[in-house]
Amino acid sequence: MSDQIPVVEAFRMMAANKSLSEIELHDLIREGIHAALARRFGGPVDAEIEFDEVGDIAITVLKEVVEDVEDAARQVTLEQARWDDPDFQVGDLMEIPVSFRDFGRSAVMAAKQRIIQRVREGERERIREEFNDRVGDLVSGEIQAIERGKLVVMLNRSREAEAIIPWREQNPRERFRQGDPIRAVLKVLEETPRGPRLILSRADPQFVASLFALEVPEIYQGIVEIKEIVREAGGRTKVAVSSRDESVDPVGACVGLKGSRVQAVVSELSGERIDIVPWHPDPEVFARRALAPARVAKVITAQDTHVITAIVDDDQLSLAIGRNGQNVRLASQLIGWQIDLYSSRDWTERGNQSGLFGGDEEYEMADFPLSELEGIAPATLTALEAAGISMFYGVLDMDRNDFMQVPGIGEEEADKLESLIDELTVVEEVSEGATTEGETEAEATEGAEAESEADVATAETEPDDAVEENADSGDAPDEEAVAAAPADVADADESAAEQEVEEAPEPEAETA
Repeated sequence: MSDQIPVVEAFRMMAANKSLSEIELHDLIREGIHAALARRFGGPVDAEIEFDEVGDIAITVLKEVVEDVEDAARQVTLEQARWDDPDFQVGDLMEIPVSFRDFGRSAVMAAKQRIIQRVREGERERIREEFNDRVGDLVSGEIQAIERGKLVVMLNRSREAEAIIPWREQNPRERFRQGDPIRAVLKVLEETPRGPRLILSRADPQFVASLFALEVPEIYQGIVEIKEIVREAGGRTKVAVSSRDESVDPVGACVGLKGSRVQAVVSELSGERIDIVPWHPDPEVFARRALAPARVAKVITAQDTHVITAIVDDDQLSLAIGRNGQNVRLASQLIGWQIDLYSSRDWTERGNQSGLFGGDEEYEMADFPLSELEGIAPATLTALEAAGISMFYGVLDMDRNDFMQVPGIGEEEADKLESLIDELTVVEEVSEGATTEGETEAEATEGAEAESEADVATAETEPDDAVEENADSGDAPDEEAVAAAPADVADADESAAEQEVEEAPEPEAETA
């Protein structure tokens, strides 16, 4: 059938362009022919469509012979059937051969639309199957267009897929033109009325992780693992890595020989700074490493609030903070804890004001089970637990008589419990005055040293005392003369001394 040759060749060209198999091509042709037959016969028909080795297509429409026609597309009257063959009976199937020449323009357009629709549906399904499990993987392509800030990308492996990079997923330091090659990470497979759309990203931290997996064979093989990664696109990236093999240095593997591996990643990111630190399960150690390149002098951890206080030297403060607080902010995100950063000077001043260094701050002790205390007999512990007392705070306010009321506790056990609580809650009180008569010489010396340390701790915050001490270091008047002086003269001297102190210039912080 010569009239079928152009049609079949057109189908084959389309199959080659769309990467369709022969089975898929035949299914598409059947769908199109069914649509054309429905347009010609007025509705869905039963038809047999066969393909031979040469490529010819045999189309046969099947109609049931009935007395009264209810569906003209599937039924034919007995009278009409006997025009072709007088032997037809009710219930027989009449075979009507159909040629391509019998299709009109409307039938051909219906077949074309149906085939195009099936091709698009097949493409969308293939895109879903191909990229549904590739979220987070690196893909490459070419900039096809730039539309209102977003980049339209034509992927190398799937050119029919719709892929875009929105403005929010771009690196602000980068600029692209139409036709430029580009690599990005697949972030989301989004469903739209037009089919699946791939949302790519060059600003996501996973993009940096995928680049390291591409450049570092140890990461691809699973020897080195990226534990945490945080990023501010265009500014800085912090990567925490660990090794499953003790003989492999995770940081050295990521850096490469003379920095070749990390430089390849930096070049792809247009010069973005990358900090690679070894991961550690201890938050204090991890915080020290996360604040790199700054050196941390001291770290204090608050487990209940997940707050880490980091103290650095004054010359390291700017490095620890980073530009616009970027370094400490990323370090906090990397370890998952809040980081409060102080310089040594600020921390000392804060300690003097809040009494952190030998002040009068009251410390709270967390409650704990009685079983952790040493010195309590198992029988006594069992008796207390039977009475509903299992924590330390439960016995803190109890005296000897209270213990005697607990079944199973005698006088001896009550005395031991009372003495144990006294030992744990004893508070040493040191008087501020001179030593008493019963105070030993060693205790007097310790008290003097404590007062001297207190004076040093508060020297920076009390400049007036320093001025008074300087004034007293001069020629002081005789104590007996001052005692013998009249009250009004003593008052005048005190007012003059106070006026002199007020007029004296306030000393600078460094002098103090």
